[in-house]
Amino acid sequence: MTNRILIVDDDIELCELLSDYLSTEGFAVEAVHDGETGVERALSNDFGMIVLDVMLPRLSGFEVLRRIRMGSSVSVLMLTARGDEVDRIVGLEMGADDYLPKPFNPRELVARLRAILRRAMSPLSGAETSSSLLEVGDVSVDPGARIVLCGEKPVEVTSVEFSLLEVLLRMAGKVISREDLSLQALGRSLNYQDRSIDVHVSSLRKKLGTLSDGNERIKSVRGVGYIYTCPAAERNPEG
Repeated sequence: MTNRILIVDDDIELCELLSDYLSTEGFAVEAVHDGETGVERALSNDFGMIVLDVMLPRLSGFEVLRRIRMGSSVSVLMLTARGDEVDRIVGLEMGADDYLPKPFNPRELVARLRAILRRAMSPLSGAETSSSLLEVGDVSVDPGARIVLCGEKPVEVTSVEFSLLEVLLRMAGKVISREDLSLQALGRSLNYQDRSIDVHVSSLRKKLGTLSDGNERIKSVRGVGYIYTCPAAERNPEG
C-alpha cells in the first residue's frame, strides 16, 4: 500500500493535476475534498501517505490531522500557505511528517513523498536493521520494529521523529549539524527559513522527558545543531 496516496484538498483542479502527475510517477492516487471524508478515508489503512491541505471545509486540516493521529501513524505531508510559518509549525507539532508551502512544483512534492516513504519502509531495507538495537542510557530504539522505549516504557513517535532519534542516538556524544540531521532524517536540505528540524527535536524532547539529573537529552549547540547527551556513566565508565 505504500504507493497509495490520499490527497485531501478542496481545490478540485489541483487534485486532478496532482493525480495525473503522481500517476505517471508510479503512485495510485485518491482525492477527497472535505475534512470529514478525509478523516474517514485516512483511517481506512488503505494508504501509505496522506497529502493534507490546511484549509478545508467541514473540518480544518489541523483537526483532520489530530483525529488521524489518534488512530493511525500513517505519514502525513501538509500543504500550507506560502509564508505562513505558524501553520507549518503547528502542523509539525501535531504530528505531520513534513510540509510544503503552496504554490509548489509537483517535482518537489514527489521528492518529499519519496523521502517520507523511504523512511517508513526502512525496516524492510535489510536484515541487519531488524537485529541492531540502539541503546543510550534508558532510551532504546529498535530500527526493525520501529519501537522506541524510554525507561522501558513505549514512546509513540512519528516516522520523522523515529528517524531523527535514530540518527541522534547513533551520533550520541557528538555534535551533528541541522543540515546533516535534515539530510538524514528528512531526506532533504534545509533552507534558511526551515524550522522543521527544530520543531521535531522539540517534540522528541517533550516525549522523552529529561535525564534523571534534569538535563536535556538533546542539547542545542548554538549556530551548529544538536547533540544527544551520553549519560555520565557512559562517558566515564571508570567513574
